[in-house]
Amino acid sequence: MLLLDLDAVDPRERAAAFRHALTHESVPNDIVHEGSGPDLRARMESWRIGTVTCFSTHNSGFAVHRTAEHVRRHRSQPVVSVSMQTAGVGRAEAGGERWLLGPDDLCVFHELTPRVYGWSGTGASQAVLFDVDRLGLPVEAVLKASLRLRASPLHDLVLRHLRDLFRDPGPLEEDPGAAALANATTELVRSLLLSAVHDERTPPVRAVMDDTLVTRVMSAVRTRLTDPALTPARIAAEHAVSLRHLYGVLGRAGIGLEQWIITERLSLARRMLVSDVHRHLPIASVAARCGFLSPSHFSRRFRAAYGVTPREWRNGRDGTGEPGRPGNGTDEPGPTGERTPPGGR
Repeated sequence: MLLLDLDAVDPRERAAAFRHALTHESVPNDIVHEGSGPDLRARMESWRIGTVTCFSTHNSGFAVHRTAEHVRRHRSQPVVSVSMQTAGVGRAEAGGERWLLGPDDLCVFHELTPRVYGWSGTGASQAVLFDVDRLGLPVEAVLKASLRLRASPLHDLVLRHLRDLFRDPGPLEEDPGAAALANATTELVRSLLLSAVHDERTPPVRAVMDDTLVTRVMSAVRTRLTDPALTPARIAAEHAVSLRHLYGVLGRAGIGLEQWIITERLSLARRMLVSDVHRHLPIASVAARCGFLSPSHFSRRFRAAYGVTPREWRNGRDGTGEPGRPGNGTDEPGPTGERTPPGGR
């Protein structure tokens, strides 16, 4: 949903419109702009995915100051924000510390903590907002964690996950899995904060790491589907659990790891085969890029899943004359019952 586009606002009213869109009366802040009138530019958008809100802004230089007095006048349901700098260099201050924010950094603010945030020149950021009650962490813990996020081994995983939310957030609002996605995202962020504030060997951190193992494994594997060397043993080692423990946790969640990886790879290949970007690639190259070592094995699995060969799918000979529609009438591969290694051997 578009919240604000200052290009459509009278230059004389832009500062007030910016403040209204960013703060409203329930979230008091002081806002300082680098320019005025026509120099003020901003485009803000928002999406509600389950219980979390995704917010994006691209605007001219500014700084938001949230003081102790502002905190005392907070709204009834405060939030914790986790933001990513997507353009420009962000500046932040909280807990007596100052730091700069680049494209590979996460920035966490608890609404009940005084802070300063903004940038010079044109910049942009994306933020995910979590209800404090759902996150379930005290103000002091969030503040302490926000100052040492990179101490957590989950930092990059959470960064990738949040980036994925913003690839196309619109359809996610109405997706049947929106509530589950919001819960998984909340648990990932909670794990990140606990991991950053505590030693990962302590009981609280180990407990939450176990609770979020399925989400962490699935998120990590999706970023490496093209790696033919990805194996269950390697996945278990990278998540510091035994292979038996990994299989047990995933099994209780109804997930067969090898079959799930094959399903994800076939889905990726299906999209690539009919995409404008990859139509020039030989089918064997598509198979290799999706982590399959054997083109013939890829073709067999593809046909078993979709009822057509990869070439028929690409050429639109799936019984409908339209590429992008599987012959079995579904959007995802069906189960085959095989326990095929993820490398497609």
